[in-house]
Amino acid sequence: MTAEIYRDAWGVPHLRAGDAFQLARAQGLVTAHDRAWQIEVERHRARGTSAAFLGADALAWDRFARQALLDDTARRCFTALERRDPETAAWVRAYVDGVNEGLPEGASSAPEFGAVGLAPGRWEPWTPLGVWLATHILFAGFPAKLWREEVVRHLGPDAVSLFATDGPGTSGSNGWLVTGERTATGLPVIAGDPHRFIEAPGVYQQVRLACPEFDVVGLAVPGVPGIAHFGHTGTVAWAITNAMADYQDLYRERLRRSGDGEAAETGKSGEGRPVETLGPDGRWHPAARRTELIEVAGADPVEVEVIETDRGPVIINPGPDPHSGGRGGSGDGGRENPTGGPVSLRHPPRVSQDLGFSALLPLLRARRVADVDRALDDWAEPVNVVQAADTEGGLLHRVAGRVPVRDPLNGTRIVPAWEPGHEWRGWYAPLPRGSVDDGIAVMANQRGPASPLGVEFAPPHRATRLRTLLDARKDWKAADMAAFHMDTHLASAAPLLNRLAALEDLSPEAAALRGQLLGWDRHMAADSTEAAVYAAVRGAVVRRLAAHPALAPLTEPPPYPEVFRPWLALLPRVAFALENLLTAQTLYGIDRAEIVRAAVEEVAGDPPKGVWGDTHRLAPWRAVPDPAYDAGEPGLSGDHDCVLCTSAVPGLTDRAARGPAARYVWDLARREDSLWVVPFGASGVPGAPHHRDQLPLWLGGELAPVTTDWTQLRPDRSHDDNKNKNKNKNNRNNEDSA
Repeated sequence: MTAEIYRDAWGVPHLRAGDAFQLARAQGLVTAHDRAWQIEVERHRARGTSAAFLGADALAWDRFARQALLDDTARRCFTALERRDPETAAWVRAYVDGVNEGLPEGASSAPEFGAVGLAPGRWEPWTPLGVWLATHILFAGFPAKLWREEVVRHLGPDAVSLFATDGPGTSGSNGWLVTGERTATGLPVIAGDPHRFIEAPGVYQQVRLACPEFDVVGLAVPGVPGIAHFGHTGTVAWAITNAMADYQDLYRERLRRSGDGEAAETGKSGEGRPVETLGPDGRWHPAARRTELIEVAGADPVEVEVIETDRGPVIINPGPDPHSGGRGGSGDGGRENPTGGPVSLRHPPRVSQDLGFSALLPLLRARRVADVDRALDDWAEPVNVVQAADTEGGLLHRVAGRVPVRDPLNGTRIVPAWEPGHEWRGWYAPLPRGSVDDGIAVMANQRGPASPLGVEFAPPHRATRLRTLLDARKDWKAADMAAFHMDTHLASAAPLLNRLAALEDLSPEAAALRGQLLGWDRHMAADSTEAAVYAAVRGAVVRRLAAHPALAPLTEPPPYPEVFRPWLALLPRVAFALENLLTAQTLYGIDRAEIVRAAVEEVAGDPPKGVWGDTHRLAPWRAVPDPAYDAGEPGLSGDHDCVLCTSAVPGLTDRAARGPAARYVWDLARREDSLWVVPFGASGVPGAPHHRDQLPLWLGGELAPVTTDWTQLRPDRSHDDNKNKNKNKNNRNNEDSA
C-alpha cells in the first residue's frame, strides 16, 4: 500500500503505510509540511550555520556548534550506524527522503523563509542525528562545571554546595506511573509533562505511526524519525524524564604550536601551524586543527579555529594572557591565565560514535515491557529515567543511556588533561533501576535511581507533592491526571516565609504585607494577589543577596563563550539556590534577616498592582521574533518548584521561558482514553487553523483525546493537491519556455 496521511480534529497527523520504511518517509514528508521552518532552523543550528540568516544573535551558538564538532559527530554516528545496524540506517534515510520531498511545499507555506531570505536546503542522512545531538548536547549541564570553578576560585570549595540545585540551563520533567492496584480499570496509567524551553513551534510533535508491524501514538521530536521519549503501542507505553546524570567531562588542556619549545596559547600567535597537546603520559601529541568561516547576516564573516585533542573538541579557547607575552597561562613558564586556558569537551557520542538510534525501531515494535527494556539497552543520549507498563502487568522503572566510568572529580570540576587518572574506563553497567512502591512511581528529576550517576538534582518538592496527591486514592482514572499537571503548590516558599515570620519591628505597611503572605495558601495561581506579592518579595531578596559585597567576586564575568552565560550569571544562580542560601547555617557574614526585612519593606512601599498572571507570562523562544504574538502571550499559573513548572528567573523577570513542552496521559486499559496536549498546535505555520488551537487547552489544564479510530479521522489530500499544483506550474513553465 502507499502511505496515507489522516488528520484528527486537532490537525494531528496519523500516518499509515505498508511497511516501516514507507512510514518513515511519510513521517519525514508530513513533518516537512507542518514544520518546515522549524526543522530547517534546527538543521542549520546542528551545522553551525544559523547566523547566516538569523544574524549576530545566533553567532554564539554557531561558534559552539562548530567548535564542538556537532555536525561531524552526527556524520560519524550515522556512518557507524550503517555498519552496525543497516536496517535502522535505511529507515533514517527513508525519513530524510520524505523531508527532502516535502520541504519545498512546506517552505512555500512558511512566511519566515521569505522574511529572512532563506531557501530550504537539502537534508543529509545524518541530519536527524545532528538535530538530536544539537537539541540535547546541553542536557547534562556540563557548563555547571565552569560555574563551580568560578565559585571555588572566588569563594573556596565549601561554597559549591550552597549553589547546588537544578540550574537555569537544565531541563527536567514530571512523570508518574500508577499501577492497576490504584486505578479504576485495574490496569496502569502513565502520565507526565516534559519541561523544556518553550519554543514556537513546539519541540514535540503529536503523531501516530501505523504499519503492519506496529501502531504507535506518541510525541516525536520534529526532524527525528520515530517516537523516542513518549509512546503508546496499544499494549505497552513508556515515558521519560531527564535523569540529571553527569556524563560529559571538561578537560583543561595544555596546547602549543608545533615548533614551540614550550606550551603556548593557541590564539592568534603562531596561527596556521599544527597544534600539539600535552597528554597524561607527559608527551606532546598532535591535535587536529582547522579554521572555518561563519557567515553572519548583516555583518562580516567570522573565522573560528576548530581544534580536537585526544579528549575531545576544544570548546573554550581564550586568547593569550596579556601578562605572559603571548604565552599561555596553562603552559610551562607562563603566568596562569585567570580561566586556566583552553578547555575540551568529552561526551559519549563523540567517543562511541553512537547516539542510540538503534533503540528507535525496537521501541516502535515493542509489545511488552520486556521489549522496551531490551530496546533501551541501546539508548545513549541523553541519559533518562524511564517508566513503562504493559497490559499484562509488566512494569519498568530504570535509567537508560551511556555514562562513563571515571574519577569522581571529573563529575564536578574541570580536570587537567595532562594528569593521569582522569581517563574514561568503560561504561557504567548495569544501569540503576528504580522501584514501584505501593502502586506508585514518581520521577521528577529528584535523587532517585540515577543518584549514583549525577551530581546535582532537582529539589524533592515536585516528586513529594505528586506522591502525596497520588496516595490519596486507589481508583484513579486517566481523566483524573490532568489536575496533577496543573498543581501550583509551592513548597519551596517555606524558607523565605519562615524568615519573614521571624522579623520584628516592621513598618505597618510591611507588617500588613507579611500577614497577607503568612495567610497565603502557597499556591502560585495566575489569579492570586498573594502569589504576586510573594514573587515580588522573593525577587527583591534575590537581587539584594546577589548584590551583597560577599558575593561580589562572582559578578565578574569570566571570559568564557557567550553560549555558557546562563550557567555563569550570579543572579539566576542565587534565584534557583535561594532555599539553600536562606537555610545554610552561615553565609559569609551576610545578614539574611536584614536582607529579608529590606526586601519586604521595599515591596510594601510599592506593592504589585495585580495578580501573578499579570507578570508571569509565557515567553516562548522564536527563531524570528514575531511582534504579533510576543507582546500578547498569556499569563500563567505555576512556578519553578511547582508540579506546574513554569520557570521564570526570580529577581530578573517573571516571564516564563520554560515549562511543560507537552502533557500526556497513557491509559493501558483503553488507548483511546489516553490524552495529550502541546502548548501551541500541530502546525508550525503562522495563521494556520492548527497553529495555536491547543493553547487554550494547555493554559486551562485540559487535554485533547487521542483518537485511534481511523473512521473518525479525515484523509489529508493537501499533499496530492500541492503536488498537482506544482506539476501544473512546471508544465506551464515548460510551455512558456517553449
